Amino acid sequence: MEGFWEIAIVDTAARYSVVILCMIVFLSVFELVTKYNNWLEIKKGNLAVAMATGGKMFGISNIFRFSIEHNDTLFQTIGWGVFGFILLLTGYFIFEFLTPSFRIDDELTEGNRAVGLLSLIISVGLSYVIGATIV
Repeated sequence: MEGFWEIAIVDTAARYSVVILCMIVFLSVFELVTKYNNWLEIKKGNLAVAMATGGKMFGISNIFRFSIEHNDTLFQTIGWGVFGFILLLTGYFIFEFLTPSFRIDDELTEGNRAVGLLSLIISVGLSYVIGATIV
């Protein structure tokens, strides 16, 4: 059975499946910590929320990209991906803390595209910083 995991297509399918599952779980966590419903806001055409959510999705994917690149086993990949997600989530709370003059969630719900774009850029930027530290 050990040779089974050495087949490239099996390894790729396993890592892909795990990343998709983690993406669903991590986006659900983001859904819990925000005041708004991401998918309802996106359905209503809220571009600000779509940009912020897209940034989160890219950020999570990018962290896993680095994790896959730097780790040999699926469990190491998951471990570093989870750790990277926790750092990304922490970045979200820091972003909220550093903007005391307005609430990020309220601005996104109101469709403030400037805040949506900034949120996207922060998520993407942090994912590169987090990814660069993954060993």
